[in-house]
This record gives sequence, structure tokens and C-alpha cells, in this order.
Amino acid sequence: MSAEPWQTAEIPGPKKALVITKPEVVVAMLRRARRPLLILGHEAAEVEGEGGKKMIDFAIELAEAANLPIVATGHIKAELLKRGFTSASSMLAVEITQRLQDPGWEGLDGKGPYDLVLVMGLPYYLGWLILSGLKHFSSVKTISVDRYYQPHASWSFPNLSMKDWSENLKVIISKVREVC
Repeated sequence: MSAEPWQTAEIPGPKKALVITKPEVVVAMLRRARRPLLILGHEAAEVEGEGGKKMIDFAIELAEAANLPIVATGHIKAELLKRGFTSASSMLAVEITQRLQDPGWEGLDGKGPYDLVLVMGLPYYLGWLILSGLKHFSSVKTISVDRYYQPHASWSFPNLSMKDWSENLKVIISKVREVC
């Protein structure tokens, strides 16, 4: 299955993200990863899924289910704290991207480099640039779990309706709880 970038004027190049047709693909990738990381952008506090549940709530559930560290960008750290999630780190989106590109960086906890990065809640154009940088200048595999296809990720959902996107996130969280 192929997908087109949501922002159609951008040209991603010949190597594009594999399309996630089943949410179980994300679960399998998380299970295989030695050191996964979730980058959470400020739109997570603004975007509502089906039933009024915000993206940030999905991110917290996923992080807790998969024991996944979160790097909060922008003001999202305060939103995480309001919800009682205290274990997130805070860093500028560009800074975390540069650190992930550094093969000598030992991670937020000093235990080694990350091998899988999930990206969620960044503005589309910023996610595009960050994922492009990681695709071209690092060995980190990336998954965009936003609603829109991000061709620079290793894997990405196609452009989804709010309902389908919310259902996919619910399936990912429930399956991760089962296996982790």
C-alpha cells in the first residue's frame, strides 16, 4: 500500500516510509526494540481523538504500557505534569534530533543509544524535517504515529480519519499491555 504526504508540495525523495496497515506492526516494532523513545510535541495537548480523548492521553497510556521514555518538546511537559505523568524529559525538538544523530550519545539515562523513535504530536512540517534528519543522518528507526503520512519516517500510518487514527492507537495500547 502506498500513501501520499499530507503536505503535497513537499517531495520526500525515492525512499519513503512503509505504510502501517495494521496497528500490530507498531506493537511488534516496540517488542523488538532494545531502547525505544517517544518524542511528544505540543500538538498532543490540542488534538482530540474520537470521544474527546486527547493525543497526550494516548501517549501517556502508551508510555506506561510499554515502559517508554518520553521526551516532551515545547510546553507539553507542563501538560504531562498536570496529568500526573512525572517521568518525561524536556528538550527542544531540534536538540533531541541532533542528539539522536550523534552516535556517541548515551541517551537520556546514560544507558546507550536509542534504536527506535516514535514521533507524535509535532506540527506536520516540523515532523517532516526532524524525520528527514534522522532518516539521512542516523541509524535510528522511526515510526510516525500521527494521523498523517510522514514519508521520512521508517514506518508511518497513511492519512487517516480521526476515528481510524483513534482506533489504531487504542489497539496499539491494548496489544502492548498484553505483551509487555
